[in-house]
Amino acid sequence: MLSPDLLKLLRAWWVEGKRLGKMLPNGWVFPGIDPVDPLSPLQLNRMCKQAAQAAGLDRRVSMHTLRHSFATDLLEQGVDIRVIQVLLGHKKLTTTARYVHVATRTLSSVESPLDRLTIPAA
Repeated sequence: MLSPDLLKLLRAWWVEGKRLGKMLPNGWVFPGIDPVDPLSPLQLNRMCKQAAQAAGLDRRVSMHTLRHSFATDLLEQGVDIRVIQVLLGHKKLTTTARYVHVATRTLSSVESPLDRLTIPAA
């Protein structure tokens, strides 16, 4: 999934990077220290931690936290868990289920079948 708004930002980033000479002609959108290489997982994780710190978050945050939050948010929006499974690239549904076990908003909105019964007045 790529948001049209994010695509606009990425295109602007690419144009500005090329203008500043930071982008190679057929290089990476997010080049690493050496522009021939992409950002490394270590660099991404450092940036994630810096962003969390700048946002004032006092919890441990990692790239995996973002992935988990993405899956949980989709579930809370009502996206079918099988769709989430495909988006996350999981082969087994049980793997996806681990990501979404904290979707408390979804759990609290489930209505009991007993609540739909009409009980005659006594």
